[in-house]
Amino acid sequence: MKIKRQKQAKKTISFYKYNFSFRQPFQILIDGTFCQAALKNKIQIKEQMPKYLMGEVQLCTTNCALKELETLGKELYGARIILQRFQSRRCAHLKSPVPASECLLSMLEETNPHHYFVATQDHSLTDGLKKIPGVPLLYIILNTMVLDKPAQASLDRVQAVQLGELVSPAQQKSIRSLKEEQGITGQQDGGERKGKKRKRKQSNPNPLSCLKKKKKGGPTPPLKKAAAAGADGEKRKRSRNKKQRTEGGDNMAAPVVTNA
Repeated sequence: MKIKRQKQAKKTISFYKYNFSFRQPFQILIDGTFCQAALKNKIQIKEQMPKYLMGEVQLCTTNCALKELETLGKELYGARIILQRFQSRRCAHLKSPVPASECLLSMLEETNPHHYFVATQDHSLTDGLKKIPGVPLLYIILNTMVLDKPAQASLDRVQAVQLGELVSPAQQKSIRSLKEEQGITGQQDGGERKGKKRKRKQSNPNPLSCLKKKKKGGPTPPLKKAAAAGADGEKRKRSRNKKQRTEGGDNMAAPVVTNA
């Protein structure tokens, strides 16, 4: 039976780890009824709780639970001595204490954001815990501690997340971290996003804009007079003076005749 209870506890803890992000050390909220049952059945809470949950634990209670044991008298003196050894967590009823069942329910709020285990023998408190998703319940039966199976509220919550109707706490955490990386922390009244403006990266200029502009074609330059055509479209021919050649091959001018 002990091995079977250990396997069931391991399965239940894995359910809360995977679906509700429970991590060690596990925080155990304990009230006076659980301490009284442990004292009656000779259970060492500090020694046996870590072994049963297979991990480190932080045993804690509230000021309201301690005040409740003080008002109940000497019959619960031993339970009060045990409860005083645990850490006392702040609650909202410091000036005006309330019953322990009401105080512990207020510590869990609507979704148990601090991931508390609750150890109690109070049936009214147990009924309230089963309506809150993600709350592991511990109680004592037959001289042993027992981790209750996940309540229907927890199963419905997990099913809704799997169907995409809700966002799991782990997904909410990853979404918040991504928003912080992008500089998005929320929305302003006008619907504008808060956060740092993203800097634009400096880009190189367009290579087409760096090209030199081509010059527009102007009027053709006038032709040179030497190469220009005549009025009738024919080129003029050069005329050269031909000198008379002598028999000797030398160029001689014509003799001039004078009167004797």
